[in-house]
Amino acid sequence: MAKIFCVANQKGGVGKTTTTVNLAAGLAKVGQRVLMVDLDPQGNATMGSGVDKRQMTLSVYDVLLESASVAEAAVYSEKCGYHVLGANRELAGAEVELVEVERREKRLKTALAEVGDAYDFVLIDCPPSLSMLTLNGLCAAHGVIVPMQCEYFALEGLTDLVNTIKQVHANLNKDLAIIGLLRVMFDPRITLQQQVSDQLKAHFGDKVFDTVIPRNVRLAEAPSYGLPGVVFDPAARGSQAFVAFAQEMVARIGKL
Repeated sequence: MAKIFCVANQKGGVGKTTTTVNLAAGLAKVGQRVLMVDLDPQGNATMGSGVDKRQMTLSVYDVLLESASVAEAAVYSEKCGYHVLGANRELAGAEVELVEVERREKRLKTALAEVGDAYDFVLIDCPPSLSMLTLNGLCAAHGVIVPMQCEYFALEGLTDLVNTIKQVHANLNKDLAIIGLLRVMFDPRITLQQQVSDQLKAHFGDKVFDTVIPRNVRLAEAPSYGLPGVVFDPAARGSQAFVAFAQEMVARIGKL
């Protein structure tokens, strides 16, 4: 059965989408079967995986409203090596439409259960707000990967996220736990970042992934070419760090 992970952080601009698409590409590179689910109406993870959100006939919106299955709506990205269940602006309407329906927070979980044997990993890119879409992601997932910058405000955002995960765990999804914290956009020359990194390790211990993703221009450029950095420039430091992170994920899941 596929291991399902949300990439989530209630703070915006921390590299959730960059983490999702590059981890998906990294896992595909190390031989894993991957489905990337875009739950953000902006559709950045869809476009960043080489899929044009404007050309999609079916999307995650159709899956949430149960007018299509995951198998029908997911498309294979040849360039990236993984399947994409994409999102576009239609998804913003799903928020309103889901309010009235039954099992509204479990729609994604039910849909993914049908394709559990087809993949090794399912990665869900969540929007920054705690919405019905994020709730669907958290209810479907076995765990949460939290990308975070080593800055003071990031620690405050992390407290909010941990509380949210505790609430979802208590009321909706007993499997949900934080799998690990991923330090992203890291610059070891900045003393504060080093201090926050040390604080994280002291407080969260082995919940902090060993891999650190450096601040890297090539990772930032890749989305404009509609590709993850791992595919766009495999030799870049950031890309190599994400492949190392994928290997760490596979090893860590083997121990769970």
